[in-house]
Amino acid sequence: MELVLDKYKQSEVGLIPSDWEVCKIQTLIDKNIIVGHLDGNHGALYPRTTEFVDDGIPYISATDFPNGEIDFSSCKYLTKERCEKFQKGFAKNGDILFAHNATVGPVAKLETTLDYVMLSTTATYYRCDNSRLLSNYLKYVLQANYFVRQYTAVMSQSTRFQVPITAQRKFSVAIPTKTEQTAIATALSDLDDLINSLSTLIEKKKAIKQGAMQQLLKPKEGWVVKKLGEVIKDFQNGYGFSAAGYVSDGTPIVTMAQIGLDGTFNFDETKVNKWVTTDFDTLKNFHLKDGDLIIAMTDVTPEKNLVGRMAIVKTEKVLLLNQRVGLLRLDISKVNPYFLKTLSNMRDWRLYCIGSASLGVQANLGTKDIMNGEITLPLIEEQDRIANILSDMDYEIQTLELNLSKHQMLKHGIMQELLTGKTRLI
Repeated sequence: MELVLDKYKQSEVGLIPSDWEVCKIQTLIDKNIIVGHLDGNHGALYPRTTEFVDDGIPYISATDFPNGEIDFSSCKYLTKERCEKFQKGFAKNGDILFAHNATVGPVAKLETTLDYVMLSTTATYYRCDNSRLLSNYLKYVLQANYFVRQYTAVMSQSTRFQVPITAQRKFSVAIPTKTEQTAIATALSDLDDLINSLSTLIEKKKAIKQGAMQQLLKPKEGWVVKKLGEVIKDFQNGYGFSAAGYVSDGTPIVTMAQIGLDGTFNFDETKVNKWVTTDFDTLKNFHLKDGDLIIAMTDVTPEKNLVGRMAIVKTEKVLLLNQRVGLLRLDISKVNPYFLKTLSNMRDWRLYCIGSASLGVQANLGTKDIMNGEITLPLIEEQDRIANILSDMDYEIQTLELNLSKHQMLKHGIMQELLTGKTRLI
């Protein structure tokens, strides 16, 4: 395809090619936008919990397609007899779904061999009049920046966000010829296929790594049980920084939020609090450097899955350690940092930490609990070999994830250019 420059005109959705038209979305679908369902006997009602079944007609809500694909494995189901009581909300193959209530913004194309699926009142379906608007094109229009601006402007918030149906009918969309719609949808679909293949590969690599961890970290003959306190030189609790002392430009502070559930160090300097640099030397006991191993001592999530997890600090500058995060100064002649970090994600250590933590509104793990925690270790040489194998797998996954992120950003940029006609494929 050849890129063609064209003349442009100003419109309700911004600058678009002069041969495109702008239409209200209600003029481009073969019936009014329909939201969810209406119960024939009781008005607008959600089905009762007891009415859901293991197999039947899918009952899809806004949370069932957060990433552009409908997850039929996790959605709820209703019997056909129950669905027949509804007056509306019957989405069919090819319809474009839009999450408009509580979860707002996700879009997916319904692909099913069933006669219909049911939508909850959190999702809208659009059924195109194919004489003017193609479903595959509309799928991307609903993700365009100009469309997002329209629904953001009318989105109300009471107990949760929602985009009113009456407003949706009046939203404007930019429409090229069907030939150009097809070209745009095809180009973006190709990018989606690449992104999906990368996502699938990443999940496959993660599963392989998980299997390798189970095998490599399973205690074997010659491994010995040690208390964590026996393999570290020192343990340092974090400092209680006061919010009143935070500054916009200073030394970044590391909290438990930087410790990922998979053992990653999730650090973004633009999103963490900072402390005045004049206190830097005074706080030397709380300095964090590249390669340091830290542990979460508190967890406020309901599952308590974070407490006791470890992460290796990755940084090009010295950071500061916040309270309820511990610094493990290891004896590297006895324990490999990556090996120990990985052990903190395994079942035995997880059960110990959750069982030892004082529970309530939050789980708290004390220094004594951490020092007395037991781990099973091989000789340091074997630890190093295992750590190298697993870290190589991590590097491969991280490289794929970076590639995925780049393609997602690329797709977003290309999509905005194509959907406004700044770049044309004809």
